[in-house]
Amino acid sequence: MTIKATTLPDTEVTCANCEACCCRLEVMLITDTGVPDNFIEIDKWGGRNMARLEDGWCSALDRNTMICMIYEKRPWICREFETGEYECISERAANL
Repeated sequence: MTIKATTLPDTEVTCANCEACCCRLEVMLITDTGVPDNFIEIDKWGGRNMARLEDGWCSALDRNTMICMIYEKRPWICREFETGEYECISERAANL
C-alpha cells in the first residue's frame, strides 16, 4: 500500500522508504503481545517499556535492514501506528 504524504512534498511513504522514524519513539508495554524479555526494560516506577539503544533507536530494530526483528510479537502501539498517517508523517518531518 502506498500513501501520499501530505506534509512532505512529493513523498510517498512505503515499506521501501519508511526510514523507521517511529522506532525512535518511547514505547510503553501496556498489553502482553509476547515481546521477548531481552527487548524489555523496566523503568524506575516498574513500568515496562521497549528497550532502546544508546542512540535512541528501538533495540528490536535491525539497523541493517530497518525491519523489526519481532514484528509478529511487536507491542500493540506499534501495530496501531500506521504508515503514512499523521503521526508517521509528523515523525518523519521531525527526523529530517
